[in-house]
Amino acid sequence: MSADNHNNVTQQPQLSFWQIFNMCFGFLGIQFGFALQNANVSRIFQTLGAAIDDIPILWIAAPLTGLIVQPIIGYMSDNTWNALGRRRPYFLIGAVLTTLSLFIMPHSPALWIAAGMLWIMDASINIAMEPFRAFVGDNLPKSQRTQGYAMQSFFIGVGAVVASAMPYILTNVFDVANTAAAGEIADSVRYSFYFGGAVLFVAVGWTIISSKEYSPQELASFEQHANHLNTSENTNSRTSKQYQTGGIIWMLVGAIFTAAILTQELDKQLYILSIGIFAFGPLQLFCARKLTQTTQAANKQRDNNGMLFNVVDDLFHMPKAMQQLAVVQFFAWFALFAMWIYTTAAVTSHHYATSDVLSQAYNDGADWVGMLFASYNGFAAIAAIIIPFLAKAVGIKFTHTINMFLGGMGLISFMFIEDPNQLWIPMIGVGFAWASILSVPYAMLSSALPAKKMGVYLGIFNFFIVIPQLLAASILGLLLKVFFDSQPIYALVLGGVFMMVSGIAVLFVKQDN
Repeated sequence: MSADNHNNVTQQPQLSFWQIFNMCFGFLGIQFGFALQNANVSRIFQTLGAAIDDIPILWIAAPLTGLIVQPIIGYMSDNTWNALGRRRPYFLIGAVLTTLSLFIMPHSPALWIAAGMLWIMDASINIAMEPFRAFVGDNLPKSQRTQGYAMQSFFIGVGAVVASAMPYILTNVFDVANTAAAGEIADSVRYSFYFGGAVLFVAVGWTIISSKEYSPQELASFEQHANHLNTSENTNSRTSKQYQTGGIIWMLVGAIFTAAILTQELDKQLYILSIGIFAFGPLQLFCARKLTQTTQAANKQRDNNGMLFNVVDDLFHMPKAMQQLAVVQFFAWFALFAMWIYTTAAVTSHHYATSDVLSQAYNDGADWVGMLFASYNGFAAIAAIIIPFLAKAVGIKFTHTINMFLGGMGLISFMFIEDPNQLWIPMIGVGFAWASILSVPYAMLSSALPAKKMGVYLGIFNFFIVIPQLLAASILGLLLKVFFDSQPIYALVLGGVFMMVSGIAVLFVKQDN
């Protein structure tokens, strides 16, 4: 795929199975680290003294970091071309930083240090993860992108199976202790993080050395050949006046919301929302100032206004399909975040009848949650193979609807299944939903994105993964406390409902044939 081999090619060639395999293999390592984080960080927080109501706010680092990092890395990788390529430099940087974070995290001596390490770890994972989505869009013609994203989903499933099960395997096969003294992380968790760091570095390294990238000139020539491309261009560009008005409104609403939280003594976690609303105001005022300086010049000159302007400006000029898929993503990722941060607490309290993090019952339950997370990722790997065939049979949108309903019913059933040994059954549905979330929206979106902005738009698309997680982190603890007597099992029920809403929303997405 180097420039030397394709100087005169205008139509993007198809890649072989093994080329697609190699370019997606790094996702196995990334998901290994991501799954270790999802399955064990709440356990680490509780071990270090976190109250159940505080867990969502401690998790805020993960989605907030993605909100900031992914569009920045997307923009930077869109505008990078060096000896290592376009996306691969960021694979390498992210892999090194994530590996170091995984080695350090289980040695956190205090809760605040663990929360800080989660922030660093998630930033590192995002540096490596974001360009992998754009990598598929860069390297594969449209006819193979569904296959490429399905391959990523397969490796996500496989990597997460082993990662989620690691503490359980170490305890039950290798007799590694899964309990520790108060304030200390169990050996089974620590060794899992060490192994995960090594796997991540090797897997991402394999993709770096075994894959090539097209140059910006080659990508431009491919895009020229595909005349029918539905780009994100919007002739009604947002004006300086619109940015200025929008900025003032967002700041006003954010300030009023913040004042209400302060004066009415509302839950402090709501500050995440109010400050986020306010912060979007200055960003729009910045864009207004940039446009005034360039005298509202043509769109080509708008592109020269720098990274911050372009990320915000592109957010307001998303393709129609991307706007509609944002709704689909919102409900899906709210549900996932609820599952990730509350499953350990829900299972240990509802099925093992304990909240004592030092007890054997709690740690057995926490280990079993790791196995449940492993099982849904295993089912996701199977689903990744089935989904392309199902899409051909019933259509891609209805395929997503079916999968999201399976996942939603699975989460809701946690409340009604009494035997924890039977909880793997609903994980079949969760696995199908997870595989679908990781592939179908990207397959639907890919044809709407211009090659030169593939990275930044996929980074912006991540907003609609992050915002629902920020919302969940802000209100889930409050909802459980006010309406459900702080019983975490109801977080899974709410997540199930939201998954099914996502499945309905996808039916309203309009696609260009």
